Amino acid sequence: MDCSKIKRRAQHHQANMVQFLRDIVRIPSESGQEDRVIARIKKEMIATKAFDKVWTDPMGNLFGKIGRGPRIIAFDAHCDTVGVGNRAEWKHDPYAGKVSAGKVWGRGAGDQEGAIASMVYAAKIMRDLRLPLQDVTLFMIVTVMEEDCDGLCWQYIVQEERLRPEVVVVTDSTNCQILRGQRGRMEIGVSVRGRSCHGSMPHLGDNAIYKMSRVVREIEGLNKKLANDPFLGKGTITVTHWDCKTPSLNAVPDHAYIHIDRRLTTGESKALAVRQVREAARRAGVDAKVEIPMYRAASYTGLVYPTEKYFPTWVMPEDSRPVSAAVETYKALWKKTPKVGRWTFSTNAVAINGLFGIPCVGFGPAPESVAHTVNDSVPIRHLVDSAAFYAAFPHHYCSRS
Repeated sequence: MDCSKIKRRAQHHQANMVQFLRDIVRIPSESGQEDRVIARIKKEMIATKAFDKVWTDPMGNLFGKIGRGPRIIAFDAHCDTVGVGNRAEWKHDPYAGKVSAGKVWGRGAGDQEGAIASMVYAAKIMRDLRLPLQDVTLFMIVTVMEEDCDGLCWQYIVQEERLRPEVVVVTDSTNCQILRGQRGRMEIGVSVRGRSCHGSMPHLGDNAIYKMSRVVREIEGLNKKLANDPFLGKGTITVTHWDCKTPSLNAVPDHAYIHIDRRLTTGESKALAVRQVREAARRAGVDAKVEIPMYRAASYTGLVYPTEKYFPTWVMPEDSRPVSAAVETYKALWKKTPKVGRWTFSTNAVAINGLFGIPCVGFGPAPESVAHTVNDSVPIRHLVDSAAFYAAFPHHYCSRS
């Protein structure tokens, strides 16, 4: 395999990738509303003539297939985005796909539609150069609803579509570095009951907010005591939402609810995390209901695929085949040894590897730091480099067997 040819071909397609990315950034595509952006990506896949087959599944995930070999390699990128928040804070229109300072700017440019452009044109590079992939079937998969429920799309792909690749390259933002793991996460809901009464006679009631405030203080203290892994980092817990129910603004609330974001490091389990919150409530002297919420939102196709809001920790050994192949690919392309790290945020690999044990490795354009910010953007150089990496990876992975 001549990596110099791959790099030249990736550079050749730079303008195509930039224009394609600008087109899809211009299409709002929040979770559950990806139909228009999926249609635009599908159109580009077909236009490249790189794929043997292009289709969507009942959830709305988009597949581009190349080859028919027994070894299955997949690339994953989600096309949904978060909202834009306060538009006044954006330097560039979040839906303009503006090109400035060597970057494409806009909601989803970095997180993570830039990788979609690189994946589609990596397939084009493989087809143009007739790269030796006789034993491989490649899937370029554009997934939905990741921002709302990371990994749900892959739960559907593995369990309903019966697709179980040998390895998956997760293309969420890595700043063009190789990543091999991440903390898991879960959501926890805590409810407490009180007794309502008129606000002028609070001593006759039992204020649910006061009870919950004691629980919140215990949770704040718990965050300082959680495990710390030298590679993945520290487990964390924080309250992200508080709600109450009261008959009126002059009445003592009889119900309070908090929502918790819990990040799980190595050695921390779902059961442990729930137990810790229950113990925090007991220390506060409060009888609380602690549970893991369910996700039941419909995809843009109308499909509802319920799942518990638990997303496991995962780590690939540094000497594993996917990671070693990624390192070899990087060295072959750029003649230097890369650093191998881990994500801070969460990706679809919580299901791919965390739930199903399918080997994963990460490589994608744009730094994590721009995700969900008004600076969402991707360096154009990253689009080119990622396309080259995706085109070269299957050969280096298969040559290690």
